[in-house]
Amino acid sequence: MAEKQRTVAEVVTLSGKGLHSGKQVNLVIKPAGENYGYRFQRVDLEGQPVIRALAENVVSTARGTTLQENGGQVMTIEHLCAALQGVGVDNTHIEIDGPEVPIMDGSSKYFIQGLKAAGTVEQLEDRNYFSVTEKVVYREDNGVEVSIEPADSYSIDVHIDFNSKVLGKQQARLGSLSDFETEISSCKTFVFLHELEFLAQNNLIKGGDVDNALIIVDRPMSQEQLDRLSQLFHKPKIEVLPEGYLNNTERTFENEPARHKLLDIVGDLALAGVHLKGKVVANKPGHHANTELAKKIRQLITNHK
Repeated sequence: MAEKQRTVAEVVTLSGKGLHSGKQVNLVIKPAGENYGYRFQRVDLEGQPVIRALAENVVSTARGTTLQENGGQVMTIEHLCAALQGVGVDNTHIEIDGPEVPIMDGSSKYFIQGLKAAGTVEQLEDRNYFSVTEKVVYREDNGVEVSIEPADSYSIDVHIDFNSKVLGKQQARLGSLSDFETEISSCKTFVFLHELEFLAQNNLIKGGDVDNALIIVDRPMSQEQLDRLSQLFHKPKIEVLPEGYLNNTERTFENEPARHKLLDIVGDLALAGVHLKGKVVANKPGHHANTELAKKIRQLITNHK
């Protein structure tokens, strides 16, 4: 018997700051009809434009995935889209009163919690699947490669290597979306400390603090630098742990950075607009590579119609 499409059973309301804009944002996730997909509506803009969460609407992948359509734009959509995939929501209308989905704790955990509390309801139409019949690859000269190949179910393998003594080489695997909540959803984004300083000095992470990211320290830091960071992020004391991470937050898993990269892939490949049957293998992935693969899949879907 074919699986049916699902939407949220109740309205979900969440609030928080946008990572890059620093603006307080309210998010309202509402039920939607069959074959609606994921759509964002910027209720704070004139005309309240609706933006479909589809790969062809990606306009930027600089430190997050940004969509634009009908004169409206919404940033950092990947953690929410990953959560929707993880709980099996096919259709939802998302009202947002700011430019960016709130970063929350840097993972999908709070989106999952809200969606699970609301529950989902089965709809009449069958779920839309696309079975990959040939290997599809996106690669770059720097070793980045993301691919999907034929398989009976959806799985993702991720390998990362940032030439960092702290991170080392890491890998993560998701054998089924049913494991997303327990294995992936709580894994936070990560940033190198030297990047963090640059971003903060250039007003690029106005909503960031040291609670919504794992911060990796792979260069010597003076106490003066650490004191300056403490002031910047309004924390009483910041120090470097022996493993090379700041003491701002605890890791859930040893390979949490690789798992977070996998979380991003789930969210970015949701922009294919359907559920996928195929094995994803990603080496050094990022939002650009992920969404380029999603665009290739969208083209295949169009060609098969």
